[in-house]
Amino acid sequence: MRRKFLLTACSALTLMLAGGHALAQTPKVIKISHQFPGGTIDEGDFRDRLTRKFAAEVEKRTKGALKFEIYPASSLMKSVPQFKAVSTGGLDMTLYPLAYAGGEVPEVNLTLMPALITGYEQGLRWKDAPIGKELTRILDEKNVKIVTWIWQAGGIAAKSRNVVNPDDVKGMKVRGGSREMDLMIKAAGGAVTNVPSNEIYSAMQSGVLDAALTSSTSLISFRLHETSNFLTTGRNHSFWFMFEPLLMSKKTFDSLTPEQQKIVMEVGASLEKFGMDAAKADDQRITEVYTKAGDKVVDMDKAAFEKWREVAKNSAWKDFEEKVKNGKALMDMATSVK
Repeated sequence: MRRKFLLTACSALTLMLAGGHALAQTPKVIKISHQFPGGTIDEGDFRDRLTRKFAAEVEKRTKGALKFEIYPASSLMKSVPQFKAVSTGGLDMTLYPLAYAGGEVPEVNLTLMPALITGYEQGLRWKDAPIGKELTRILDEKNVKIVTWIWQAGGIAAKSRNVVNPDDVKGMKVRGGSREMDLMIKAAGGAVTNVPSNEIYSAMQSGVLDAALTSSTSLISFRLHETSNFLTTGRNHSFWFMFEPLLMSKKTFDSLTPEQQKIVMEVGASLEKFGMDAAKADDQRITEVYTKAGDKVVDMDKAAFEKWREVAKNSAWKDFEEKVKNGKALMDMATSVK
């Protein structure tokens, strides 16, 4: 009886240990959502590719302890609510146009402030500057971590005429992309209708919009050459630079081991050059895409940019400084980055 008992106990212990070992080896699955068209790690919208590169490298470096499911084209949830979902822990990660969260976190409207950022290198210098540290702190308070810093220049697709100078938008229904961008458009005499970038196509097709401002990559990926006849590129000068970082829920981040956290942040930072190079490449490629479609393509020159900047300073910049808590201090920090 004693021998039988010992054998039974040993068998049970073996099963428990085996089960515990199997449980420990079960990978943690992290879901990444974004609004952009899906593709592969080598082909398609670079923002989708970046999420796939991130997932593959983190999975490799964690030896499969972390795995990822990627949901492009808002297939998991709609575009705008993704920030709140990350903040509350309902979503693990998103590659997100941060100004979409301006209604919940007014400070982030700074990340699509017209004529504030004038080049990619300037935008990436925010990361280590006081403005970047303050933006990181504000998002940390919302339980959101910035994993990869990504900036994108944008252009203007229009149906009836090229939009180059502020006077060109008078009487037009325009998509700006943020509260502050909309204020500048209104000040220039345009009417605004704001939709996420993945809804611009249908809005232009139906006549809800006459023109739309968005990133070069979105102008290509969402095939806006099919709904427009004119394009103003952002390859030389652009008042439209948007911050679209890869974000992780703090709840998800805190559930990782210290070593996994280190890997996530290192891999995220390593992809910033890829993001910048890919965005710059799309700023150039867009001319070919729209010219081939028969659109009239023009570039914005420095003189036109300066006109827009003057309108922006007297509308969007002024509004942000006056209505956002610590808005003047934030603008001072942002404009100090050259």
